[in-house]
Amino acid sequence: MSLTTIKRLAAVSTVLLLAACSSSKKTPEAPARQPQDVKAQIEKLLPAKVSDKAGWATDIYTAFRTQQLDASTSNICAVIAVADQESGMNAESSVPGLGKIAWGEINRRAAKLHIPAFLVRTALQIPSSNGKSYADRLDKVRNEKELSEIFDDFINMVPMGQTLFGNLNPVHTGGPMQVSIAFAEAHAAGYPWPVDGSIRREVFSRRGGVWFGTKHLLGYPVDYSAPLYRFADFNAGWYASRNAAFQAAVARATGMDLALDGDLILYDSDKPGTTELAVRTLAKQLDMSQSEIRRDLQQGDSEKFSRTTLYKQVYLLADKMAGRKLPREMLPGIKLKSPKITRNLTTAWFAQRVDGRYQQCMQRR
Repeated sequence: MSLTTIKRLAAVSTVLLLAACSSSKKTPEAPARQPQDVKAQIEKLLPAKVSDKAGWATDIYTAFRTQQLDASTSNICAVIAVADQESGMNAESSVPGLGKIAWGEINRRAAKLHIPAFLVRTALQIPSSNGKSYADRLDKVRNEKELSEIFDDFINMVPMGQTLFGNLNPVHTGGPMQVSIAFAEAHAAGYPWPVDGSIRREVFSRRGGVWFGTKHLLGYPVDYSAPLYRFADFNAGWYASRNAAFQAAVARATGMDLALDGDLILYDSDKPGTTELAVRTLAKQLDMSQSEIRRDLQQGDSEKFSRTTLYKQVYLLADKMAGRKLPREMLPGIKLKSPKITRNLTTAWFAQRVDGRYQQCMQRR
């Protein structure tokens, strides 16, 4: 073998060795973003009208960090869009005519208990904990935080408060993202701040409203094709968009009319609801018993439902009948009901309004 050939082989071996060494090295991971960088990104995504952008950015960042959520532009914009829709990014936004709404609720409950209106009015003339009468505070109430505090005071201090409301404050949602108080109380584990008296009070703060609102919006796994369906779920409940599509598949397979509201069973009763009754008519085709159907439908408020035998079998049947793959997501057909709502609004309307704000936020990138 010539000297030249030996040199060439040595050179090739060296190149191969270097290549092998190079390929064995791991590609360095991108460095984790610093908190100040994430906060700066959030500030840029907030609408121009927002005051105290730094404060909002800190609260949103903390919600993502402590809940171990991806602070992607899409996720950040989703939170901003909901807060903008629900409160205009104002932790204590005023509700027009709230005092009248509150009086209406009190009078409604009094009538139900056959308590004369004049007795209720007389009871509310006594001084409350801040020296002003309950009636005066109700007449001048501006937002749900104040109203919730009045009701808490009224229930705890006045005998008639217990008679009318027991221990149940009739203000069920609040804060900058209008989070359900019951949801917040059920998902308080991991809340990063000292609780100011109660979780209810925390919901009405900006930090608490953002934290629990983020949890409600992003704190569960889904494989939706667009954030639009998360926005619908925020209004109608976790997995409502998936479940509404399932109800549509059941309607297709049975020919029965169903309310596409995302409620697969009556969660407060052992009796079968309309969706369960409809599915039961497919029992032989699905090769499932009534108890097996019930068992799977009970998973409707979790990610597990889409992996159940019932879910898969219904779609196999419905897709075959339709001659195509039916949607696995759908905006629920729910009419919004609240003393504060005076127009004919739906969950779909809410989701689309939030989605519009989400698209505006994404454009601010």
